[in-house]
Amino acid sequence: MTDVEDKPIQAQAPPWPRNSLSVRCRDRPLTQRILIYGINYAPEIAGVGKYSGEIGEFLVARGHEVCVVSTPTIPDGAHWGLLQQGLEPRDRRRGHGLSLPPVSSSRHEGHPAHPGPLTFALSSGPVAITQILRRRPDVVLVVEPTFFAAPAALIAAKLVGAKTVLHVQDLEIDAAFAVGHIGKGGFAAKLAKAFEETTLRFFDQVITISSRMAEKIAEKGVSPSRIDVIRNWVDVERIRPEIGASPYRAELALADDIKVALYSGNIGAKQGLRLIIEAAEQLADRPDILFVIAGDGPMRGAVAAAADRLPNIRLLPFQPEARFSDFLNLADIHLLPQEREAADLLLPSKLGGMLASGKPILVTADPGTELSDFLGPPAN
Repeated sequence: MTDVEDKPIQAQAPPWPRNSLSVRCRDRPLTQRILIYGINYAPEIAGVGKYSGEIGEFLVARGHEVCVVSTPTIPDGAHWGLLQQGLEPRDRRRGHGLSLPPVSSSRHEGHPAHPGPLTFALSSGPVAITQILRRRPDVVLVVEPTFFAAPAALIAAKLVGAKTVLHVQDLEIDAAFAVGHIGKGGFAAKLAKAFEETTLRFFDQVITISSRMAEKIAEKGVSPSRIDVIRNWVDVERIRPEIGASPYRAELALADDIKVALYSGNIGAKQGLRLIIEAAEQLADRPDILFVIAGDGPMRGAVAAAADRLPNIRLLPFQPEARFSDFLNLADIHLLPQEREAADLLLPSKLGGMLASGKPILVTADPGTELSDFLGPPAN
């Protein structure tokens, strides 16, 4: 193994002009002023941050003035704590809007690279309120996760007469129930449900990424007329099937007879990585099958421990965006595990890249779930 990225990469510079989203939101004869508020944003190269960044760029290209309140990309070896000071918006070399400075200290196992939902809501809320009141946007777009930040944006938006839109990438509170972060009974569960249902009703419009998620949002009391489904997308010019072997095979020094089962994406509780580890354990006597897991997240430590004891697991960081097509074409088969309880609470954004690569996909999805219906019956 020679050229493979074996340490966390720096986010690649986006292909658009660096100043296309101005930190100062310069006065120009534009159509609308839009403020985007969410925990993830470009230059993150995966998941919600990638899509939120591309939404911002799309809006700017259409002539709108866009500002962003978000977190910066957190360097490896740091984690977030409750921010006590320095809450003024600032440019953290992102060129895309407003962000908050991280609190650096030693990283604890299982601690996410971003602040937790409540930490982000508490630390960013004053910034979001200030920017909405000062800039008086026409539209405030809140991205879930994290839903806990929504009330601050709603209150400020109502004060300035802005329209409010919630973009639901993940039914965060339902997912917290599904993976056990919130108990399903008791006062905390009732409070969380009441908070979610009440807050949802105050948004003028709700956008989500799957039909099943839209149904669940309607069940929470939102009129279907205020819900739109806009699926996540993929650039099929940048990710496409390749002829011949991926250059990653040589870089990883893989023999010709080795078959690669690839997972690339966030490594968290909802992603069901334990299923891959269990499969690797059962196939430990098959040296011709290699499980390659690439990404980062709060469960990376557990996956790293499994990789240390299982020779058929190779753990890598996220690979550079410019090499996504090469990397996804490394797969003989893509792996898309999901925890059963969270199956209809999200639609994995990594699915688009997998499909664009033209390689087979092995999915854990019960019949009747969104993912199962989307992909169709198994093609054994």
